[in-house]
Amino acid sequence: MRLIASSFVALALFGGSAGQTGGDRANTAKDDDAVRAVVRQYVDAREARDPKAVSALFTADADQLVSSGEWRLGRDNVVSGSLASSAQSPGKRTIDVERVHFVSTDVAIADGRYSITGEGSDRRMWSTFVMVKEADGWKIAAIRNMLPAPAAK
Repeated sequence: MRLIASSFVALALFGGSAGQTGGDRANTAKDDDAVRAVVRQYVDAREARDPKAVSALFTADADQLVSSGEWRLGRDNVVSGSLASSAQSPGKRTIDVERVHFVSTDVAIADGRYSITGEGSDRRMWSTFVMVKEADGWKIAAIRNMLPAPAAK
């Protein structure tokens, strides 16, 4: 599944035309809402520090590359790393999804502005979620958190 999702992401990023035919677009609004809901559930579960709720949102082979450069491989490492990060960096987390791009009917990329505010913190980042549609709904296959780079002079 990871290879398939990665291949679709590569096609989307480099101009390929995987999957979105006229018939596929009928489900886009419903799926767009569902993908956005999973991102909200992820933020809510992290804020609640609920490992079961966080775990339920990910594929078994999920991974996360965080802004510090740490690469968390596998659902268990993503969950434990996310919750440890929440404990070490207090503040309110929000991810405002700005765009959902469907690479195919069962693979989506959600991009959003990620912020941690309050309790002496004001971090602004960008997050990209690679989502796959499984039998029981949309799941997070990968997350990439990025810090904005300073403007080139």
